[in-house]
Amino acid sequence: MRVLIFEDEPLAAERLVKLLCEYSNDIRVLTTIPSVEEAVEWLLENPLPDLILSDIHLADGLCFDIFKKVKVKCPVIFCTAYEEYALRAFQFHSIDYLLKPVKYSMLEQSLQKLEEMRSVSPLVPEPKIDDIISMMKSKEASYKSRFMVKLGAKIRAVKVEEIAYFYSHDKLNLLVTRDGYQYPVDYSLEELIQLLDPRHFFHINRKLIIHIDSAIEIHPYFKGRLKLVLDPPLNEEVLVSSQRTPLFKAWLDQ
Repeated sequence: MRVLIFEDEPLAAERLVKLLCEYSNDIRVLTTIPSVEEAVEWLLENPLPDLILSDIHLADGLCFDIFKKVKVKCPVIFCTAYEEYALRAFQFHSIDYLLKPVKYSMLEQSLQKLEEMRSVSPLVPEPKIDDIISMMKSKEASYKSRFMVKLGAKIRAVKVEEIAYFYSHDKLNLLVTRDGYQYPVDYSLEELIQLLDPRHFFHINRKLIIHIDSAIEIHPYFKGRLKLVLDPPLNEEVLVSSQRTPLFKAWLDQ
C-alpha cells in the first residue's frame, strides 16, 4: 500500500512513518509534505496514493484547502490535535479521525477498517456520526489537567488553569504560571502540545506554547508576522511566523 503523509511537525511525521512500518512491511510511505501548497503540487504531478494521512493544520493553512483544489478520491485518515474539525473532515473521503498523540492501537484499528472496507467494496462508506461524537468525548478527558513539578525538595501539582505558557530556554523546557513562577518540566514542546487541550494552548513557534489568555497585546510585525506581549512578560521577542499567523488568528477566534 502506498501512503502519502501531510504533516508539518517533523517528529509527528516520523512517528506516523514508524507506526505504519510497524503495522506492515507492505506499506510504502511515498513522502511527507508539510504545506498545502506543496501537497497540491505533488497531487497534480503524481498518481494518487492508496491512502493519505493528514494533519488538519499545516504550515500554510488548513488541509481542507488541498482537497478543494485537487479532486482526491483515495481514502484519508486525519491525525490531528484539533477535535473541532471532525465533522468537516468527513466531507473529504475520510475513513477515520485520530486525535494526537496517535497511538499504534488507534492507527491499527483505522488500517484494519480500511482493509475490511476494501474487501467488501472499493467505495468508502459514510461515517457514523455517533461514533465520531463518542470518540471526541473520550479524548476530551485525556488531556492533562495538571503537571507535577519540583519545588526545591518538594513536588507541587500545577493545574493547567494556572499555566500562562511553556517555553524553551538554555536547553530547559519551563512551565510559567500566571503569577510568574517558573518550573522545569520533563516534556519536550512537541510532547506538550499533544498533551494540552488545543482550545486553550497554541504552539507559537519552536520555543513557545501559550495559553489563550496569556497574550494581552497583539501587534502587526514585518513580513506578515505578529508580535505578542505576554502576561507574565517574557524577556525576549515573541513572534508568530507569517505561515502560522492565519492559524493563530483562527485559534483566537474559536
